[in-house]
Amino acid sequence: MRSRLPALSMVVFSLFWSMLLWAGDAVKPIEEPVELKVANRSIMVFRATLLGEAPVSRVKRAKAVIGETLDEDGEPVVTLDPIHDSYLVLLGARRAFIVAPDDVDSVDFASVQEAAQSAAEHLRQVVAETREARNLKLMLRSLLAVAIATTVYVALLWGVAYLRGRLLKRLPELMDRHTRALKVGRVQVIEANYLYPLVIRLFWLLRWLALLLLTYEWLGFVLSRFPYTRPWGESLNNYLFEVVSYLFQAIVGAIPGLGVALAIFFIARGATAFSRRVLRRMATPGTFTWLNRETLQPTQRLTSLAIWLFALAMAYPYLPGAGTDAFKGLSVLIGLMISLGATSVVGQAAAGLILTYTRTLRPGEFVRIGEYEGTVTELGMFTTSIRTGLGEVLTLPNSMITGTVTKNYSRTVQGPGYVVDTVVTIGYDTPWRQVEAMLLEAARRTPGVLEEPPAQVFQTALSDFYPEYRLVAQAIPSQPRPRAVLLSMLHANIQDVFNEYGVQIMSPHYLGDPEKDKRVPKDKWFTAPAEEPRDVRQR
Repeated sequence: MRSRLPALSMVVFSLFWSMLLWAGDAVKPIEEPVELKVANRSIMVFRATLLGEAPVSRVKRAKAVIGETLDEDGEPVVTLDPIHDSYLVLLGARRAFIVAPDDVDSVDFASVQEAAQSAAEHLRQVVAETREARNLKLMLRSLLAVAIATTVYVALLWGVAYLRGRLLKRLPELMDRHTRALKVGRVQVIEANYLYPLVIRLFWLLRWLALLLLTYEWLGFVLSRFPYTRPWGESLNNYLFEVVSYLFQAIVGAIPGLGVALAIFFIARGATAFSRRVLRRMATPGTFTWLNRETLQPTQRLTSLAIWLFALAMAYPYLPGAGTDAFKGLSVLIGLMISLGATSVVGQAAAGLILTYTRTLRPGEFVRIGEYEGTVTELGMFTTSIRTGLGEVLTLPNSMITGTVTKNYSRTVQGPGYVVDTVVTIGYDTPWRQVEAMLLEAARRTPGVLEEPPAQVFQTALSDFYPEYRLVAQAIPSQPRPRAVLLSMLHANIQDVFNEYGVQIMSPHYLGDPEKDKRVPKDKWFTAPAEEPRDVRQR
């Protein structure tokens, strides 16, 4: 161990240092700092030009002094000596380096002292690790610890592989047993065949996470056993600790917000249930005209939607990550997508609400919408489904229905059922009473056409060449396809009746004046099957 510098030499060096600082040429900071690392251990960062030496030169000189001192003396003592507003770091009897105020970007003497003490502590650690690296017994002990750690690491890897194999063998049986027990009523909720690939991928992910974690810990332990690689091992361990600490703090910090959000959602759930009960009471017949059995369900859905949207808006600030830029960007993107694509959606939904609350259509009614005719099977928020007489299911947009004339054949009937009608055009030379009687006879022969209320015949037009007769009757409630069959039977009976009485179903068109007048003599007004009224017979 070398003795310290003589007191006189230290005094002279201190006076010289003070004169340089007073002259203003002592410290000249530069832009690029240089880190002093010895034996892979960071000591400190030089930022100032000192005594004409740039940080690069100061680092080279400090490394040379530290290396020579460690080679000459295996256990040098690290000390600090204050010089004016700086600190001299001594390694044994030699000056290792100087910590100046500009090295810490501060003129505070306490900050300079703290930086010097930290650098001295790092240098002491380098001295201790150098001594350890030169000790054969300690190195053999480190190698033994690495061998034991490697054995444990390999055993754990084998254990993970063995446990994975055992689980994969028993997995089908366990999944089949538990999925069979998971039922709603008598229906099995999840099939094991669909769940098995998902569980296999989950096990694969957990296996690789376990392998990576074990490898990470083993590598950090091995690197920490040897002095030269110890900083790398410490950095690995510190990084893992920082990640775990960050995740733990994030989870703990998110708990209060999640609690508030859950409270808001539970309140919204209670408000939804309460609103449903209130609306059911309000839908009692005689309370409100706009709220009845048909409009109750959509009203409940709209009320629940409004409550949940309000709850989401209230709980949004308390959700984890709500204040981050990623969350804000995602919110803006979703809002933009909704704004661009919501025009037609909102229009369809508004049309659906109009159809629901005006009660224009009801499921089970037979209607004609534009050129489409059939029975309403479903009245949705955006579309309406009807089944035609040929068995086809048509899905019509609600906006098209509100913009088209709708004929409802089921709304004005007496009692249950629907209206069925057909049109024929017969020439003026056929008595109109006979045509009406034949149409009524055809309606009576058709099964499914009700006798009460009775069928009626209307003369809807007197055209240039023929009058137009419309037969209107009421049929029993039935499915759409039997209604088409009923119309077919009615048309067939009309043809049969007209053929029986020798009347042609033909719409005449004239190219010139006929030889005889096309009129019906009075004695033929009641040609069979037409019946003469009683008051006329009495006359």
